[in-house]
Amino acid sequence: MAICISHGGTTTYQSNSPAAELLVGTVDGIVVLRRDNHANWTVQANLLKGLHIHALLIEPESGFIFAGAHKGGIHVSKDGGVAWEKKGQGITEEDVYCLASTVMDGKAKVFAGTEPAHLFVSDDFGESWREVESLRAVPSVSKWTFPAPPHVGHVKNIAFNSENSSEIYVCVEQGGLLKSDDAGATWIELHGFDEQLPFPLPEGAFADDLHRVLIPQGQPNCAVISSGIGVCRSHDGGKTWEHLTTPQMRIGYPDALLIHPRRPSLLFTAGARENPRAWRTTHDADASIARSRDGGNSWQMLDGGLPGHLRGNIEAMALEAYDSSSSLFAANTDGEILFSGDEGGSWRKIVTGLPAVSKGEHYLRLR
Repeated sequence: MAICISHGGTTTYQSNSPAAELLVGTVDGIVVLRRDNHANWTVQANLLKGLHIHALLIEPESGFIFAGAHKGGIHVSKDGGVAWEKKGQGITEEDVYCLASTVMDGKAKVFAGTEPAHLFVSDDFGESWREVESLRAVPSVSKWTFPAPPHVGHVKNIAFNSENSSEIYVCVEQGGLLKSDDAGATWIELHGFDEQLPFPLPEGAFADDLHRVLIPQGQPNCAVISSGIGVCRSHDGGKTWEHLTTPQMRIGYPDALLIHPRRPSLLFTAGARENPRAWRTTHDADASIARSRDGGNSWQMLDGGLPGHLRGNIEAMALEAYDSSSSLFAANTDGEILFSGDEGGSWRKIVTGLPAVSKGEHYLRLR
């Protein structure tokens, strides 16, 4: 079995045994890593070279690999990565930020989020796509933007309620958090996390800078988000929120967010000390990873288990749960892949020197 790690693709996996192959979405294609019997990882191949891969997804029913590229469209492999085809019929935007899949009414569906912020769906494994036009009917759409040129917002993350896949959440960076209870026919804008903040906003931080949203397994009314102002949690389907972290904490700009699929009280987040505006002068994300064992009420910094100072930002994480164990992977803009087999207690760099794993142009700010 293979798993993927990318900025905007699948982040959580369940299996019977640890994967021997890891597909990494980088600024120069997909790097394929393979593990030997001694738990050493080596580079086996580099696929789709020349494309900046934002998102990787292995669709469970077909086994097809989907790759969403920054300004490069969607590419699909039906044979494990040997051959690839560009599959863009019906997609009007080439800049693909995220991919997600689910089953609705017994049918597999693949969703793609783009910049400008549009949402597309395919129910024939990528052969054709249609736009979920209702996403852009919400009142705030004219205000969606982004600090960096061309100042256009994007769909950064898509999530589904595992107990009701017709319930969809979408993060727009920057624009806010949207929710549909009817498979995307209509949408509402969620607030509360961005109102009457209990802390001052740092320079360059925005309350509507949404990064990730997750719904813990077995907790259909709970949602957890990471954003430019911290990690928040809702227990009522997004009606009200509580702040679990602040921009003044060690990870002031959290992006990656993981919830263990079998133990929903176990969470991980990762990101930089400050928002990307500061990187232009420091050229240092000073990134870190944090763990919570109580659903986000308290956090433990895992710096002590990381291999030294992390200058590059952690732009992607993946968690694989198997039996009673799990594997954690983290990838950064310096082309390093970190691994932990003990829930973040200790880490090792399994590969270095890869092309950057990066959302958009983040890696250029850190040079």
